[in-house]
Amino acid sequence: MNKQSILGYQPQDSFIHRLNATAKLFFFLLVSIACMTTFDTRFLLFVALFSLILFKSAHLKWQQVSFIIKFIALFSLLNLIAIFIFQPTYGQELYGSRHILLAAGYFTLTSQELFYLVNVALKYFCTVPLALLFLLTTDPSAFASSLNKLKISYKISYAVALALRYIPDIQATYWDISAAQQARGYELSSKAKLSTRLKGAINIILPLIFSSLERINTISTAMQLRRFGSKKKRTWYTQRPFKASDWLVVILAIVLFGITLYLFKLNHGRFYDPFN
Repeated sequence: MNKQSILGYQPQDSFIHRLNATAKLFFFLLVSIACMTTFDTRFLLFVALFSLILFKSAHLKWQQVSFIIKFIALFSLLNLIAIFIFQPTYGQELYGSRHILLAAGYFTLTSQELFYLVNVALKYFCTVPLALLFLLTTDPSAFASSLNKLKISYKISYAVALALRYIPDIQATYWDISAAQQARGYELSSKAKLSTRLKGAINIILPLIFSSLERINTISTAMQLRRFGSKKKRTWYTQRPFKASDWLVVILAIVLFGITLYLFKLNHGRFYDPFN
């Protein structure tokens, strides 16, 4: 199994990797909230392009994110189709006008509906790269310390860090078990029948569950022996002080959020209307 194809933190020397985890978390949360609340196409398009540029600058490998991006893209497409199927007139109700692009009875496509769907799609382009960027460039221990610095209990912070650490471990274990099953003669590729692949998946999932439970038991026992949770506070080995670049990231997040508030006032609401 290629290490680059595992979704998880891999240390590299890039500007994004060197940022403080707290600053990255603050930027991700604030900008994501801004993108989720506004429907101003200009702002969403800017943030989407900016997110893609940041994603490119982090020197991340396509193998690491290909599966999750394809999955999210499929989910996004299904979501857009569902929105159109269940309420194809929602766009014209929002913008108060109607310009028909394709007449098809109940499923008539208007410029307003298409514009609304484009805005929804842009929201995915804004938030998904930022989320992946944060997860793939942040050490789980640094992430835990950043959560704790935001006044979240260190027990919860440590649990989140463990969960993030287990993502690549579970993936690696899955592929190891899959390779072992294929070595025993099980055909698990796309060439096999669906029933054969389902049976093979069961043969992988059960050992994966048991190995994960065993690992969890080992970790929890070790934590109990070290009296984890007996103190109200704890120190963090990977905690980093804020630098000038971290403060710039925080300021940028506040500025972007402030622009969203200004656009609310300018557009008299959440929606940018180019039709009127």
